[in-house]
Amino acid sequence: MDALDLIREAKKGDREALIKLIMDKKEEYYRLAFAFMGNKEDSLDALQDMIVILFANIKKLRDPESFYSWSKKILVNTCKNTLRKRKRVLPIGIDKEEEYIENYQSKELKHDIMTYLKRLNIHQQEAIILRYFMDMDYETISRLTDVPEGTVKSRIFNGLAKLKRIIGGEYQ
Repeated sequence: MDALDLIREAKKGDREALIKLIMDKKEEYYRLAFAFMGNKEDSLDALQDMIVILFANIKKLRDPESFYSWSKKILVNTCKNTLRKRKRVLPIGIDKEEEYIENYQSKELKHDIMTYLKRLNIHQQEAIILRYFMDMDYETISRLTDVPEGTVKSRIFNGLAKLKRIIGGEYQ
């Protein structure tokens, strides 16, 4: 059964179809949640919350082809709401779990990057994380964050400019 068939079944109330859709992209969902939450437990909690929201709202999905972008947007909003409730700043998901993936960077450099990114505003952090850590294009970031593509580009540009000033590098 292809994804569109699974989405149609999920819209009819088939929980197994919805779980299959999510499991087909579980690594992408986890990486996205981890980039926001910063640890395994909170990431898994956010995924669980996303699944509950998806199941409750799947019937509202108008375009079955947009299921994955819609579900990722729900995941991002779930992460942001959780962080907002905790009154935490957006953490950067660079710790021991990601060190295996990004073993080419030193631990000190990762710590420096986290420290510098935390000095940006939340919107700049989010845009830079999604662009450079999650390798998303501007259009996808725009859809996930509910802001125009130009705003995403501006946040990234201004965030990077601020990082260069903070670090002391030349602005190009």
